Amino acid sequence: MAQKLSKSNQSIEKVLLIIEIMANENGPMRLQDIAERAGIPASTTLRLVNTLLRHGYAHQDAYSQRYHLSLKFMQIGNKIYNQISLRDIARPFLLELAQRCQEASCLAIDHDMEVVYTDVVEGPDNMLKIMQRIGKRAPMHCTGVGKLMLLNYDEEKLDNFIQSKGLPVLTPYTKVTREALLTELENCRRQGYALDNEECEIGARCVAGPIRDYTGKVIAAISVSGPTSRMTLERTPAIIAAVKEIATRISQKMAFEEKSPKD
Repeated sequence: MAQKLSKSNQSIEKVLLIIEIMANENGPMRLQDIAERAGIPASTTLRLVNTLLRHGYAHQDAYSQRYHLSLKFMQIGNKIYNQISLRDIARPFLLELAQRCQEASCLAIDHDMEVVYTDVVEGPDNMLKIMQRIGKRAPMHCTGVGKLMLLNYDEEKLDNFIQSKGLPVLTPYTKVTREALLTELENCRRQGYALDNEECEIGARCVAGPIRDYTGKVIAAISVSGPTSRMTLERTPAIIAAVKEIATRISQKMAFEEKSPKD
């Protein structure tokens, strides 16, 4: 029984490998190419691909005889996506982040060109910035989480955002010109995180990391916030590392795969 189970698992692994190979190809594939990429004999590959065909997970072009995956995967993916709650997925990570950094952690999304906080874990002193309460809204241009979600905006949408919401001054450190905001967003894109250095509230510092889905889009962001007296510039690099790590782990739960530079 154990031997049969082992063979069954190996077959499943081979099928999954074939699916990933076909999914990463730009077009239909020859059976020989699938077999070579997978390192599986052509006869075995044919048997496994035929299984995908019979169950509607792949199609074969009648003219070229090449194979490609079907949209049945998209149907299943949509059903799974509808079952997923980002807040439920992120919650244990927020708890871990707050514990590791000993500061408040938050999850936020973009709604109507504003930051909306969807979950919050309080810090050791149970003190939060006024805006960081579940359901509360905040400006995007001066919050770490907001800056990351602005990375989704093309030039036209960013101009619409500035025209619609403006770049109001909240503190002497708020970036209030288009040029300053563009420079800040480029830094966020390059670094993979965002900072709010008393731009939203005097005496408060924030480090934010992006949550990406399988397309690479920033669908949310997490952050660690605290008073500048505790979140000193000396502590910030360690907090940045923790936020980036946790953000990556949540993104992986959302099926994000970071591509190598050559891709």
